[in-house]
Amino acid sequence: MIPRLLQRLHAPRSLRKQLLATSLLILSGLLLLIGVLQYVLMRNFIYSNRAETMETQLRSVPRDFFYRLIYGDFTNPMNGNIGGMPGNSPSSQRNGEGGRPLLLDAHTTIAAYSADGTFTDLQKDTLSDSAAPRLTDDQYNELLTHTTEKATGSYRLITASDGSQHLAVFMDLGRPGGNKILLQMSVETGPLKDVILQQLMIFAALAVAALLAGLLLYLPALRKTLVPLSNMGEAAQRIDAGNLDVRFPVNQGQMEIDKLSHSFNGMLERLEISFRGEREAKEQMRRFAADASHELRTPLTSIHGFLEVLLRGAADNKEQLYNALNSMHGESRRINKLVEDLLLLARMDGAPQLRVKELRLAEIIEEMRPQLLVLAGSRRVTFDFSYGIRGSYDPDKIKQVVLNLFHNAVQHTDNEHGTIHIALHARGNDAELTVSDNGSGISAEHLPHVFDRFYRSDSSRTRKYGGSGLGLSITKSLAEAHGGEISAESVPGKGTTFRITLPCLAG
Repeated sequence: MIPRLLQRLHAPRSLRKQLLATSLLILSGLLLLIGVLQYVLMRNFIYSNRAETMETQLRSVPRDFFYRLIYGDFTNPMNGNIGGMPGNSPSSQRNGEGGRPLLLDAHTTIAAYSADGTFTDLQKDTLSDSAAPRLTDDQYNELLTHTTEKATGSYRLITASDGSQHLAVFMDLGRPGGNKILLQMSVETGPLKDVILQQLMIFAALAVAALLAGLLLYLPALRKTLVPLSNMGEAAQRIDAGNLDVRFPVNQGQMEIDKLSHSFNGMLERLEISFRGEREAKEQMRRFAADASHELRTPLTSIHGFLEVLLRGAADNKEQLYNALNSMHGESRRINKLVEDLLLLARMDGAPQLRVKELRLAEIIEEMRPQLLVLAGSRRVTFDFSYGIRGSYDPDKIKQVVLNLFHNAVQHTDNEHGTIHIALHARGNDAELTVSDNGSGISAEHLPHVFDRFYRSDSSRTRKYGGSGLGLSITKSLAEAHGGEISAESVPGKGTTFRITLPCLAG
């Protein structure tokens, strides 16, 4: 628990420092691993090379020479020596005459072990500084069984009685007709280890220099690498609920950072759309409540005024009473129509429930022809239908769509010279219904808002005909509930065209 707590307290909190510390730690571990492997491989390489050299030295000496050294047979001394120099016979070597016949250094020893258990150290003949190390009889007997006279490069490490370590190689003299003799040549590993340690010290110095150089070079590179991340942090500090249009920088040259920036930008875009939609919804709800209150206040004020007149004595006059009641009846119908439209819009905003069935769209409109002609009055009405269009529709809602558009055209056209045209044609997989008139038209600043609730381009004329500004909003909701769309085109002074596209099965 305490080490973990200390680690948390002392761990660098900066990402740059953490990356630097982690990288240096990994690099140090790799260098340490390389050093250990270098020590093992180098030691084995040096020991094997030295063992091969020692085996070559042993096999370059005639066997009779070793027999005379081991058994002390000087009756027939050799006429030559290893190096071809006169006077280097075993007897002269033992008597101290001449140089070393085997040309060995002071750390090299030679010994012989015979099958009868005799161990002979040739220290006096080789003038070695130390005695030859000795194995156990069992180990020597095992070596007598497996050792051959061929060079193999294999070696064995022997610990001498004084604690020093020796590298030893063995050769079978193979004396026929007598005891088998195992020749042992060894050298202290101290000088070899010094060479290895010297190489390791050089490697350690180079490793430390590499770490220092890496530290000096890695800091600027790491600082430059983390610049895109710092830019993202600065951009994040500038973002708040009222400033969601800020975006994280992209294409900074780092794939992971760029991918993260794209993800954050997508999230910010969705949040911005959500906040904007929420603000628009709140504004629309506020405007809707104000408009609804205004629409309801007017008829209620009118009814309240008529009631006050009646209470003051107008009720005794039948003509005044009839006019007041007739006016209140009209206002109540207006309130009732407004409430019904509001309830319909509320249902369409939720989960609209349509009673759809497959039918021919032209036949529905054809059923409305007499009613439309009555509403048109003296206006000229023309029809242009394609009767083969079929689809899944709610007939009552489609009739309401046509009635709302036709009623809107009637309101904005002249009674004597007005013309209304209704057309239905197929456009690919869609049915296109258009209602056109030659009325006063809609100005460009009002055209984008004609489908907004309670919106009127001409408030006085709409109230005159009992409109509340919800007809086109209801028409749009009904069209969208059928999977369609509605649009408006208008030229002031020449007329307006409303176009509805609905999906159809065949045209």
